[in-house]
Amino acid sequence: MTLEDQTQLEQSKQLRRDFVSNVSHELKTPLTSILGFLESIQTVARNDEEAKSRFLQIMTDEAKRMSRLVNDLLSLNRVENEESITPTDEVDLISIINETIENTEPVYSKSNNFLTFSHPNQPIVVKGSRDQLQQVVTNLLENAVKYGGPNKEVKIELTGPAHFAVLGRVGVTLDVIDQGKGIAREHIPRLTERFYRVDSHRSREVGGTGLGLSIVKHIINRHDGRLRIKSVEGEGSTFSVFLPLD
Repeated sequence: MTLEDQTQLEQSKQLRRDFVSNVSHELKTPLTSILGFLESIQTVARNDEEAKSRFLQIMTDEAKRMSRLVNDLLSLNRVENEESITPTDEVDLISIINETIENTEPVYSKSNNFLTFSHPNQPIVVKGSRDQLQQVVTNLLENAVKYGGPNKEVKIELTGPAHFAVLGRVGVTLDVIDQGKGIAREHIPRLTERFYRVDSHRSREVGGTGLGLSIVKHIINRHDGRLRIKSVEGEGSTFSVFLPLD
């Protein structure tokens, strides 16, 4: 008699089924909306210029939503394919964060948020992919602005070098801190799952695809780092990235 544990195989199959189902659902909703408005423009609203203009704007928004989803899916696929390849380039985190803040200025200025960035006086050099680390900072910063709410401060704090138990060696910590509504404790362990949303309506309203934190997690894993999330309802959230220096 031969016994074989196929738990991991079944879990893997279930993950693939769930992934296909989620992607199909995320694409079907905007596609259904676009097709519905196209039919309206061709029929009942054919001669209604005001309605046509409103419908076209909605269709544009839905098309942009699909474009963001496809881009994030492609990005997630690239990150997963490279996850086992340890980066060897030396990059300065302070330079990366400053560049990201400059690039995302239109995002936070539009909602009247203001950013503060505190960091050590000397350069903080780690081995990593500049583009991927910039993507981590961009995703965390945009999330802090979107879900933290307008007219509020977003703090970015880079600390270290120091020995961190979570890494088991010397490293640095990047904290992105918002002043939003906070996240209930039961949601925190699942935030990095693909398509997991605390508030689906709010996420779609601000343009979220449900893949941003999953991409962040895989990039950090590739850099031998750790992601920690702390949140207090009514006070805000802190997303902490621990990265080794050696």
